[in-house]
Amino acid sequence: MNDLLLAVLTFFVFLSAIAMCIQAAILVGIFKRTKVLEQQVTSVLPQVRSILSKAEATLDENRKSISDISTRTSEITGKISDLLTKANEIAANANLVVESGKAQMAKLDGVISDATSRARVQLERTEMVVEDTVGRVNQTVTAVHNGVLRPVREIQGLTVGVRAALQHYMRGGRPTVADATHDDEMFIG
Repeated sequence: MNDLLLAVLTFFVFLSAIAMCIQAAILVGIFKRTKVLEQQVTSVLPQVRSILSKAEATLDENRKSISDISTRTSEITGKISDLLTKANEIAANANLVVESGKAQMAKLDGVISDATSRARVQLERTEMVVEDTVGRVNQTVTAVHNGVLRPVREIQGLTVGVRAALQHYMRGGRPTVADATHDDEMFIG
């Protein structure tokens, strides 16, 4: 019966250890994936910012060009229509780039928020699983301690008692004077 209990407890301790290893591997995978996502977002952010700053600079330059052209309309009336259409195209393209950049920033913000919340949820779940596993391991250790060590102590006590009884019976009763030790001789009178 004790061997069966020991085998069952050993099996469940082994299962708990495997579960903890799997959980640790999942936690490491989540951590690595979060770092990869963070690096990707971090690498894209400077490009988006530079595109936005270039688009704003292009818009400012185009506005300046348009104002200069309008002041010189009396001198270059034939070329104004061509320049205005080109300036409008450039402004439209710049506006499209700015709008696209803003949309990309909004998407990136959503992705970062989603990844952060998912990582937080996964870490909370992992913490709960680890706490549960530690509790179960403590229960298992207590059960093994009570289920294995108590019977071992009882068997050891029984063995000592049987040994003492056998020694007593083997001696055949009381010791003779010849068997007395030095301490025993002081009391023999």
